[in-house]
Amino acid sequence: MTLTIHLFPCLSDNYGFLVRDDATGMVATVDTPDADRILAELEILGWGRLDLILNTHWHPDHTQGNAVIKAATGCRIVGPAEVARVAPLDQVVADGAVVHLGQTPLAVTAAPGHTLGHIVYRAIESGQAFVGDVLFPLGCGRLFEGTPDQMWDSLSAIAAWPDQTVIWSAHEYTAANARFALSVDDRPEMAAHARSIFEARERGEATVPTTVGVERAFNPFLTAGDAATFAARRAAKDGFKG
Repeated sequence: MTLTIHLFPCLSDNYGFLVRDDATGMVATVDTPDADRILAELEILGWGRLDLILNTHWHPDHTQGNAVIKAATGCRIVGPAEVARVAPLDQVVADGAVVHLGQTPLAVTAAPGHTLGHIVYRAIESGQAFVGDVLFPLGCGRLFEGTPDQMWDSLSAIAAWPDQTVIWSAHEYTAANARFALSVDDRPEMAAHARSIFEARERGEATVPTTVGVERAFNPFLTAGDAATFAARRAAKDGFKG
C-alpha cells in the first residue's frame, strides 16, 4: 500500500498536502488552509477526485476551506470533535481510531498541547505521518491550549516511532527554528544541520518533510530529555528574538 504525497505552499507559511492511495486512486487533503489553492492543485495533478478531508485540529488556517471544498467535491470530512466549533465535520475520530484512504489505513493518535483535541494521522506500513502543528523540523507547536506536560507526552509518542518515519508538518518555520536550536545546542553537527537548512531556504526549497530520526537527533524539543527541560525551552523559544 503506497501513497503519493503532493506538498505545496499556501497562505503565508502553511503547507497543503494532497495524498493519493495508489491502489485505489482515492485522494485526501490534510487540512484545508486555502480551498482555492487546494482545488487548483487537485486540477493540476489530474487526480480527478477528492474523497476525504483529514483535519488535525480546529484552528482556522487548518479548517477554513472545509465548507467550500466539501461543496465542490462532495468529500467526507474527518477530524477531532473540536473542529465542529468552527467548520463542517462529518465524522469525529479520536485516539486509537483508524481512517481508511482506499487501501491505506491511517492510524489516529491524540497529540494534545497545541490544542486540546489535536490529532495526527500515520500510515504505519508506508511510514508517513501527518502531524499538523505538533512537530516541526527543529521545532514544535505553541501551547495555545494544552500544558507543557501534554505537549512533551505528545512529542515523546512521536519520537518513539521508527527513525525512518517521514514527518509532514503543516508550516515552513524551519529557518527560525534553526536559529533557536543553535542557541541551545553548540554541537558541530547541529551547526552543520542548521547551515543546510539556511541554504535550502535561500534556494527557495521546502524543508518539509523531515524524519523522526533527524528530529530525534537535532530538534531541541525532542532532545530536551524531560518535561521540565522541554517546558523551559518552549518558554525560551516563545521569547526568542534571534
